[in-house]
Amino acid sequence: MRVNYANLRRAILSLTEGETDEVALMATLACEIHHADSRFDWTGFYRVTEPGVLKIGPYQGGHGCLVIPFSRGVCGAAARLCAVQIVPDVEAFAGHIACSSSTRSEIVLPVFGRGGRLIGVLDIDSDRADAFDEADAEALAGILSEVFAAV
Repeated sequence: MRVNYANLRRAILSLTEGETDEVALMATLACEIHHADSRFDWTGFYRVTEPGVLKIGPYQGGHGCLVIPFSRGVCGAAARLCAVQIVPDVEAFAGHIACSSSTRSEIVLPVFGRGGRLIGVLDIDSDRADAFDEADAEALAGILSEVFAAV
């Protein structure tokens, strides 16, 4: 089942209307996004908790890494560069952090709050190789922008 991003966007905006708490928003998005597509094996947020450090936030799926420095892994690269990372094969990504042995591909998007402040990253892992593309990145970035831009 491939996600219908228009329907997902409508559902998320309806569920989060008026909410300003970052963690509540992250929890809702992690759940909705995770269950929207069978490609999504792990879906969650890593929050910026201090300069150069991401800590696990709300997620769906098996255990994730607890702490990720900006200097390591796909999540660290997305945070450090403030840019989407699409990794078709995690084994080919230098410095990949293997939080789960089932992960084959990954997409990580920076999450920005009010004024462009980096508040974390959205990490989606798949147990399938080459599971993500630019259409996923564009749709997810749009949803994240709409939900978090005011917080």
